[in-house]
Amino acid sequence: MSPKLPVNNSQTITEFFNLHKEDLHEATTDESYKFAFADEAFLARKETMGIRFELELLKPDILLREHGIEHTITVFGSTRFISHDQAEKRAAQAKTSEEQFEAKRAVDNSHFYEEARKFGALVAQYNRSQSNSNNKLHICTGGGPGIMEAASRGAFENGDQTIGFNISLPREQKPNPYLTEGLSFRFHYFALRKMHFMLRARAIVAFPGGFGSFDELFEVLTLMQTHKVAQLPIILVGKTFWENSINFNLMMEYGVIERTDMKLIHFTETAEETWQIIQQWYQLA
Repeated sequence: MSPKLPVNNSQTITEFFNLHKEDLHEATTDESYKFAFADEAFLARKETMGIRFELELLKPDILLREHGIEHTITVFGSTRFISHDQAEKRAAQAKTSEEQFEAKRAVDNSHFYEEARKFGALVAQYNRSQSNSNNKLHICTGGGPGIMEAASRGAFENGDQTIGFNISLPREQKPNPYLTEGLSFRFHYFALRKMHFMLRARAIVAFPGGFGSFDELFEVLTLMQTHKVAQLPIILVGKTFWENSINFNLMMEYGVIERTDMKLIHFTETAEETWQIIQQWYQLA
């Protein structure tokens, strides 16, 4: 007979509660009598901020490991871009000159949504060819609409796992419907969210976006420039947008960045070009 020795002698809180359900009913309504870990008001105090930081670091990390997620491709981009079909419908319904202007812009920008969707599909198709889960790359986004939805959608529609790191905002950003159950996370702290964007990232793909996308991109560039993270491909989709938004040449002329810093950045226009850079970087089959 094989021995059945326990892994350790400790019990989890859940196990303890299950064994002592009858004895653990609240003996008093006094707030101070609550278990500290079950006291939401206590955990929300200013003094427990460090604990909340740790929880926002731990929860996604544990669940991602349980789902076998080791490598991700982090995709940034505007929340405002919509699919070509949606944009065409909006254009057909536009009546006022302002509505027509916005509808035309939505149609013009919809190709970014479609390229992000294609990119997610390409990653998922690669994963299907890999029997070893350690060789797989999974689409990771901020979990919201626009480019985040598009990249997740492309992967999800092709049967792959997708990860979403959402954030609490004054106008709540709902998770898009193309996130794998159990891999849709909600953060309060931007710092911890951005940390998770990088922890498993093997490539960064940035589509045109607003302040949030720029914030995320420049943090990545800073981490790379200062060697806080290993070298990985940073791919900016839509060269015209990026070069008009950020004058990299002017920055080099002023000497505030080095020419070698620009070696971190690749410009592409299509999903296929973007995926090819990642394939070449990691010599993927």
